[in-house]
This record gives sequence, structure tokens and C-alpha cells, in this order.
Amino acid sequence: MKYSDNTHGFVSIGEAIPDILLDIRYYSSFNFIGERIDGYEEPVALLTREAAQALKEAGREAVGQGFCLKIFDAYRPQKAVDHFVRWAKDPDDIRMKAFFYPELEKKDIIPLGYIAEHSSHSRGSTVDLTLFEMASQRDLDMGGTFDYFGELSHPDYSCISEVQHANRMLLRELMVKHGFCPLETEWWHFTLEKEPWPDTCFTFPVRCEFNH
Repeated sequence: MKYSDNTHGFVSIGEAIPDILLDIRYYSSFNFIGERIDGYEEPVALLTREAAQALKEAGREAVGQGFCLKIFDAYRPQKAVDHFVRWAKDPDDIRMKAFFYPELEKKDIIPLGYIAEHSSHSRGSTVDLTLFEMASQRDLDMGGTFDYFGELSHPDYSCISEVQHANRMLLRELMVKHGFCPLETEWWHFTLEKEPWPDTCFTFPVRCEFNH
């Protein structure tokens, strides 16, 4: 794996897709750690130009169906991934356990693959998102929350309602149609199939001002 701090070829999702919603969880304290994550300097979302264009097309179709895309995370600097790993190795910090991993012992988070030393997000073409229903002004009910560590987050989890499953499949079909590959363990996670830098982890921080 190569590392790079070159921002060329990245764009701000908020600038590229003005009608998208941003709920950048790692800039806030509402995440599985409970504090702002290293490398998230502003509540913005960045993606490679190619991924942003594909996402824009998915968003356009979503709007035609009465929804808009709501982004939880996109490009994730390696510094943030390192923060995750440090946290996972600290047995005493379980302040968010009740919300994000109530069924797991913290010592099992790395062995079970919920946290790893590298993330597809750091390659710049992966996005975590949901669908926001414009008529109700609410997120679609996916039967589970973003970043929940457990089988409940698997897209094909069977112990949710038919409506909740259908909502997950609606998001999945929309993203796959526009060139993204789903992850079998997280209903919200999608990576551009033809990502431009499949072997590079980027290290620059998440902020508005960058050279692109």
C-alpha cells in the first residue's frame, strides 16, 4: 500500500452536489468513539472526482424518486484510521458501547474485522450514506443505525421488517446502478467499482480548502 498527501483529483461533495445532505459523524462526537476523530478538521466530505460524479448521478435519480442522499462519511485520512486502531486497543474506553457495540466485547472488535489498519475510505472513492425522504423529512428506516457493530448492519439481515429490508435494497440498487460496489457487512457502505487509486491511502486532512 502506498501513502500520498496529494489532493489532486479530489473534490468537495457539498460543492459538486449542492442538494446533498451532510451528517459527518467523525467531525462530531456522535460516533462509536465519542469524540471528534483525528484528521476531520471541518464538517465536509471529500471524494475522488470520479466517485463524486457517480454519486451525483445516483443523487439525481434519488431526487426523482422523492429522496436525497445523506452522507455520513466519505474520504477518511489515514490519521483517522490510526485513531480508530488506538481506540480499539484501549480496553478502558467504552463510553459509546451501549449505542454502537452492545453485543460485542471491545477486545473482539479488531479480531472480528470491525476495525483494521487500512480502510477503503482512505483511497478516496468510498462513501457511507443513507436515503433521506423529502416528504416526511426523515431518514428512511433501515432497521439499524450507521456504524453499529454487529449482524444487524448486514444488508441481508433477516430479523428486520419487510419495509426496512426493502429500504436497504432501494439504497443498494441505486448505488450499484451507478457504479458502486456494496459491502456485505454494512448496509451504508459503497465503493466505486472503478476507483482511480485502488492501491493508495491518502493522508491529507478533511477540510474545505485544498488544492484540487
